[in-house]
Amino acid sequence: MNKFKDLYKLQKQAKDIKKKLQNTHIEAEVEGVTAIVDGQQEIISVSITDEAYTNKKKTESNLVKALNKAIKRSQQLGAEQMKDVMGDMGLGGGLPGM
Repeated sequence: MNKFKDLYKLQKQAKDIKKKLQNTHIEAEVEGVTAIVDGQQEIISVSITDEAYTNKKKTESNLVKALNKAIKRSQQLGAEQMKDVMGDMGLGGGLPGM
């Protein structure tokens, strides 16, 4: 029965983390192109300065770089949050079979 309580607790903590990540915004900027994503890798906004518009190809490349940078930070944040929960549950090495 104790394992079921632990599993329920883990599920509740995961839901709490998901909600927290949804409300967390991560910003990344590359040469005048700024991308903001939430902790679930959803794009919140993109902005481009007037100076960055001078070269379309470079601006497009910088947009991809900024988005990838923000998404990577978001993934790292989510992994850290889940690692903390797993550690609290005594599952620091991850789930068996995963």
